[in-house]
Amino acid sequence: MKVSIVIPCYNEIKTLPEVFKRLAALPVEKEIIVVDDGSIDGSRDWLASALENRLFPFELKVIEHERNKGKGGALITGFALASGDIVVVQDADLEYDCKYIPEIVRPIAEGRADAVYGSRLINGEARPYNIFYLWGNQFLTFLINLLFGSRMTDSYTCYKALNAALLKTLDLSSSGFEIEAEISCKLAFKKARFMEVPIIYASRSRSEGKKINYKDAVKGVLKIVWLRLTLSKSP
Repeated sequence: MKVSIVIPCYNEIKTLPEVFKRLAALPVEKEIIVVDDGSIDGSRDWLASALENRLFPFELKVIEHERNKGKGGALITGFALASGDIVVVQDADLEYDCKYIPEIVRPIAEGRADAVYGSRLINGEARPYNIFYLWGNQFLTFLINLLFGSRMTDSYTCYKALNAALLKTLDLSSSGFEIEAEISCKLAFKKARFMEVPIIYASRSRSEGKKINYKDAVKGVLKIVWLRLTLSKSP
């Protein structure tokens, strides 16, 4: 089965080349879709060169946003261009190791799940840069589980793999990091067959480029509550 790996990118020139090298080594049929979300650090030029000179042995699609729209906006653009049977999100930094992708997509490929998350919290080895990031994620996950009857441990993980046909039915609209909450809520609402696999990630600090902050947590709470109220009225 073909896997579409969607990468939202905003000012990640320091890590993009290594991410691409690791993706090239993955033993899966794949296409890489990078949405440059208004980068000004050289990421856009490097991507253009990688595409033009075919520097990597995989199908590569690069889309450019003229202005920064946020992670959700970038993902929605990338999802629309995915041609694979399974769609996976991969951040452009090195917090998440690409080696986990085959394990994350396997339950979907084998017909055992519709959506699989790579959870940082199953094995008890979460190492967030800031404890408040961990607490924020745990609260948002608790709220989703409470309001939607799900059993997630890590709703805001980057590593989300979804059956492409299912993804097209989610009608996503969030522009920022609240896209994580929207995907999780809608999967739970649709009662999708859901699984998690344990991963370990290497969190980076704000000075190293981490972009999510407490405002995104507030937006996440509002999005979860809004979805509970509006989806319950859906036919």
